[in-house]
Amino acid sequence: MGTEILDEIFRVIEDRRDRPRGGSYVSALLAKGGACDKVDEEARELVEAARDGERKDIIHEAADLIFHTMVLLADKKVKLDEVMEELRRRRR
Repeated sequence: MGTEILDEIFRVIEDRRDRPRGGSYVSALLAKGGACDKVDEEARELVEAARDGERKDIIHEAADLIFHTMVLLADKKVKLDEVMEELRRRRR
């Protein structure tokens, strides 16, 4: 499995940022400026799951952290491709 799902989700997040919709979780989170706090919360939950949780809990919390990190990136207008390129650069 590649990064296609991340790209797809990121496009939706950017769309919700650029064209806010009523009832959209992402639009509401961005409108209240809560992306940083949400990433902090999800990172703590992932660490807690890694220490005390089951495998399924770790997977769930990791997905939450990745998703909310993408919301934060979109909020700051950082493209997912820029982060991927930085990871590629570090691999060399």
